[in-house]
Amino acid sequence: MPAAALGTAEWYRHFGTVDAPGSSPCYADWSLHIADDPELIARIDQWPYNKRQPLLMLAATRFLGANVSPYPEFRRFLDEHWAEVSRTVMSRATQTNEVGRCATLLPSLRAIAAAEGRPLALIEVGASAGLALFPDRYSYEFDDGVTVTRLGPGGSGGLPEPPVLPCRTAGPVPLPDALPEVVWRAGIDLNPLDVRNPDDVAWLEALIWPEQEFRRERLRRAIAIAREQPPLLVAGDLNEQLLSLAGQVPADAALVVFHSAVMGYLSADGRARFRATMQGLAHDRGCHWLSNEGETVIIQEDGSAVLPDMEPSRIGGNFLLQHNSRPVAITGPHGQSLDWL
Repeated sequence: MPAAALGTAEWYRHFGTVDAPGSSPCYADWSLHIADDPELIARIDQWPYNKRQPLLMLAATRFLGANVSPYPEFRRFLDEHWAEVSRTVMSRATQTNEVGRCATLLPSLRAIAAAEGRPLALIEVGASAGLALFPDRYSYEFDDGVTVTRLGPGGSGGLPEPPVLPCRTAGPVPLPDALPEVVWRAGIDLNPLDVRNPDDVAWLEALIWPEQEFRRERLRRAIAIAREQPPLLVAGDLNEQLLSLAGQVPADAALVVFHSAVMGYLSADGRARFRATMQGLAHDRGCHWLSNEGETVIIQEDGSAVLPDMEPSRIGGNFLLQHNSRPVAITGPHGQSLDWL
């Protein structure tokens, strides 16, 4: 999320020129027009700051039935449905549950399991519907021909056909030759989504950008898998719930706490508290910490940046993956790429 000093029009203009192009021409076009629409910006400015973010507003319109269209048609939709858009924005949050990110986490998870010599227990903070808690149930295709998949048609145990998660790689990625064993999984979210609730599923689909039908298809496959064995999801603040949830982890499992695109929603004090909790878990429990966050999130205690020395274009628009606070890779925000450092 941009810093609070960024005005609403600039926020939408940044989204339309930096974030959306190449992923959604529709969202890029709508956002740039919104940025140049003072009357609409004035309406959006009536919402609390954290509710003005472009993706939340645009997802709310898609949830309510807005079609891909030229901006004048979209603008008419906003005029006709503004009260409903406002209600949806105020009652929902950007809880994109992008299962593609499992592809960028998989090499680290497999390496942790191998180094520990035991199965994994996973806790995701900011878990949404918990779909990223099933990295052992999905199939993967890395661009050098390496395929990692579950055994048997439709996966083992007669479960639904898994999504196939493609990922471009660069650098010395430690590509896994098998999936890690996961014996326990749980998540924390302020407002967990239920894969058995049609309204929550519709919201997850609305959060996918319009032209990305491949993401919508793999979301549906992941939901089908999660419905077979819904994960344990705890409602509440991650700083309030993490230690008690970690206390439920089986003693013979290696604990991994992970998150993607979550820290930007915490205050600096909240991030400092979370960091301290993770340091305590590492000391007391031998916990591993995988952080997959945007470049603008500062998580160092002294306020310094954690980025390695590199060309700014390499990280721009991407995430930094860290293992126990050590940068290990640049990742695509939807899991589409893994550039090992």
